[in-house]
Amino acid sequence: MTRILLFTGKGGVGKTTAAAATAVMAAGAGLKTLVVSTDTAHSLADALGVTAGGEPVEVTPGLYLHQVDTQRALERQWGELRDYARGLFAELGLDEVTAEEITVLPGAEEVIALLQLREHARAGAWDVIVVDCAPTAETLRLLALPEALDWHVNRLLPVGRRLLRTLSPLIRKVAQVSVPGDHVVGAGERLHRGLMEIRELLTGPDASVRLVLTPEAVVLAEARRTLTSLSLYGYRVDAVIANRVFPAEGADPWRRRWVEAQAAHLAEIGESFAPLPLHTVPYLDAEPVGPDALALVAEAMYGEADPFAPPTADPPLRITPEGELLLALPLADRSEVDLLRKGDELIVNAGSHRRVLALPAALARRSVREAVLRDGLLRVRFETGGPDD
Repeated sequence: MTRILLFTGKGGVGKTTAAAATAVMAAGAGLKTLVVSTDTAHSLADALGVTAGGEPVEVTPGLYLHQVDTQRALERQWGELRDYARGLFAELGLDEVTAEEITVLPGAEEVIALLQLREHARAGAWDVIVVDCAPTAETLRLLALPEALDWHVNRLLPVGRRLLRTLSPLIRKVAQVSVPGDHVVGAGERLHRGLMEIRELLTGPDASVRLVLTPEAVVLAEARRTLTSLSLYGYRVDAVIANRVFPAEGADPWRRRWVEAQAAHLAEIGESFAPLPLHTVPYLDAEPVGPDALALVAEAMYGEADPFAPPTADPPLRITPEGELLLALPLADRSEVDLLRKGDELIVNAGSHRRVLALPAALARRSVREAVLRDGLLRVRFETGGPDD
C-alpha cells in the first residue's frame, strides 16, 4: 500500500519545508516518493530548487515532484460541465472571454490536485506520497467537501434527473436556454464518485495528517482547533511539528526572551497534543532550499523516529459491537459541541464546523439515549426503540 502524508498548518509556519524535507528523507531511505501540492502558491518547486512541469519530474533519485497542470486536468475531469456552462452563458448573451472567466470554479485547482492524487494512489507506483496542503482553513474546507457534496448529491441528483426530463421542453421554450443532458449530469456524477474515493483514501489506514506550527500563542490556538476539526471529519493526525525553535545555547538577552517564551509554548504543545509525537525543527541560519539542505531539516525534525510507519491510532469514528458510536474530538470544548438527531442522520457541531453522519441501518432504527464528551471522545449511546423525531 502507498503511505500518504498530508502537511498543513497556518500560513507561513513552514509546512512546505516540512513536507519537502519529509519527501527527501523518504527517497533517501529507498522509498519511491511523489510530492504534490494542493496549495495554489506552488512553493514546493521553489523549496526543492527545481522547475516543475505538468508531469512528475525527478528531483533526486527516487523523488518526484508533480505540480498539477490544473487547466489540462480540469478539461479532462469535467470538460463536459465547463462546455455546458460556457454554452449556457453564451446563450444568455455573454461574450466568450467573460463566459470563460465565469466558468473558472472557485477552489477548482485544489479539487483537481486531489483528483490527481487519487490517480497516483490508484496507480500503485509509489511507496510514499507527500502532500503539501493549503493553509488550515482552506484545507479543512477542501477535506470536508467530499462528504458534504455526497449528502447533497444523494438527495438532489435523483430528483434533479426526473425534473430535467420533465421540464426540459418547457425550459427550452420559455427560457430559450439549453438544459444539461445526460452526459453533463454523468460528468457531475463521475466527479462526485472521484471525490468520495479521495475521502475513502485519505481517511483510510495508510493516510494521516501532520500539523505544522511555530511555538506562538496565536498559531497554537489555531492548531488546537484544527486538530479537533480534522478528527470531526474523520482524518487521522499522527504528529505535530514545531518549526523555527530558537536554540537555547549562546542566546543574547533579546533571544533569551524568545527562548523562554517558546519553551513555555512547547510545553503547552506537548501537553495539549499528547499522545501525539512532537517533532521540533531549530531556527536555521539560512533558508533550506534544495535536497541537501532539506535532508538536514528532516534529520533534525525526525531524529531516530520512523516518519513513514502507518498510523497506529484508531480511526476517529468507530461503532462498537454493542452499537455505541465513538467520535474522537480531541481538545474540543464541551460548550462548543452539540448533537442533533434528524431522521437517520446524526449532526455533530464542533465550534464552527459541522458533520452530518449517516447512521447505519442498525442504529438508524434506534433513538439516542445519551451523548457524553469526555477526554476528547464523544460517546453516543442508543436505545432499542425507534429514531428520534
